[in-house]
Amino acid sequence: MRVITGKCRGKKLITLEGLDTRPTTDMVKEAVFSVIQFDVPGSSVLDLFAGSGQLGIEALSREASHCVFVDSNPEAVKIIKQNLSDCKLLAESRVLGMESLEYLKLSKGGFDIVFIDPPYRLGLVHKALELLAGKLNSGAVIVCEHEKELELEDCYEAFRLHKRYKYGKTAVTVFKVPSEEDI
Repeated sequence: MRVITGKCRGKKLITLEGLDTRPTTDMVKEAVFSVIQFDVPGSSVLDLFAGSGQLGIEALSREASHCVFVDSNPEAVKIIKQNLSDCKLLAESRVLGMESLEYLKLSKGGFDIVFIDPPYRLGLVHKALELLAGKLNSGAVIVCEHEKELELEDCYEAFRLHKRYKYGKTAVTVFKVPSEEDI
């Protein structure tokens, strides 16, 4: 697993061992960032169920201004911090060891990009999307990585379906909050 482009291009990232972790493949990561590439510079990012932190790190490498990483697994938190340190991105980051849904309940929000990549088949994508209402900036993008069998609605609160992709057993659904120009 590596950073694809930006100031940390080619940097190898470490990940958790075991079957509970599914790191996003480079193919899926490249597809996601081709969709959101113009939204990333200067953005405030939230990486929920962060795992190794690779999606938030990719955003920071591409000039996002700040990223909050949230994961409840203490080993994942250590790995995220190690990856951020190796990439020299600690100053632009905040790493929280807590349940992602609990974080959403407590957060004031203000995010431009949110990555949601929870363990599959636990209903966590729907719950996270519901809790994001009112916490996103105008024009924000939400990227959900989930099992391909999961069908998400076309809209949740203020955000609307933008794109859907399927890659083997994985699906990516991208939502957008309309900006003032879109209304």
